[in-house]
Amino acid sequence: MAKRSGVLEYAVLGLLQDAPMHGYELRKRLNGVLGSFRAISYGSLYPCLRSLVEQGLITEDGPGNAGVPALSGRRAKVVYRLTAEGKERFQQWLDQSGPETWEDDRFGVHLAFFGKTDAEVRMRILQGRRSRLEERLANLRESATRTRERLDNYTLQLQQHGLDQVEREVRWLGELIDRETAQNGKTTIQHNSGAGSSDARE
Repeated sequence: MAKRSGVLEYAVLGLLQDAPMHGYELRKRLNGVLGSFRAISYGSLYPCLRSLVEQGLITEDGPGNAGVPALSGRRAKVVYRLTAEGKERFQQWLDQSGPETWEDDRFGVHLAFFGKTDAEVRMRILQGRRSRLEERLANLRESATRTRERLDNYTLQLQQHGLDQVEREVRWLGELIDRETAQNGKTTIQHNSGAGSSDARE
């Protein structure tokens, strides 16, 4: 799978874990979940769905399937649902935490499904993303220092805008990491406390 199409495929698999959906509903949900990162058009969604069907990761059914009301309209609506292979592929993707998950497109989709992701994997992705952006920030600052005298005011403003965006995301990631650390620590304490109480009762 190409990198960009692969990101969309995993987002579709993730949404279909919750329930079967029509293409219209899928597109609406995708734009709701990923709208901050990318807009999803029918021109990109339907080739993605065809590819997933061909790979055996989802199936497409006609209208009137149990639990999925048909949408009104002249044309019959196709319902997409996840297969066992699709569930397994999505779980494999959720377990990834290497450098590819720190990149802009993949990070956004991973973040959208953090609620289904293991805590240790979440932390590795967040820390890796912050490290990647800190490197980008250092490079941007170095470039700004070198080229400041040669740029006009509009280009300087654009450069500063880019710096501000990266700085804000680095701070935001730091806050997410702090929350993850606090939550994981709290969970560990509660777990250990529960184990201690059990021992005491025995």
